[in-house]
Amino acid sequence: MITGRQVRAARALLNWTQERLAEKALVALTALKRLESERGLGVQEGTIDQVRRALEAAGILFIESGQGRGVMFLHETSDPQARQNAGRRGRSPS
Repeated sequence: MITGRQVRAARALLNWTQERLAEKALVALTALKRLESERGLGVQEGTIDQVRRALEAAGILFIESGQGRGVMFLHETSDPQARQNAGRRGRSPS
């Protein structure tokens, strides 16, 4: 299962707002806010699954090992906007 911290980190890598992720995942913004909450508020498994799928479709890989959990941004994605944002972040200022 993914954590709220992983979701926040994934959004940061994609440069997505909560509103954009909620729209992409087809979930209520309030449900996403509950998922990302540090207080561990309850969220339905279906909501978590939809958020995970939306982030994975945008190129996010969720990682879990004995040392902890994290996320990785893969450059191959089906979301053209995510690819465009990733390209901007990878460039150094001229």
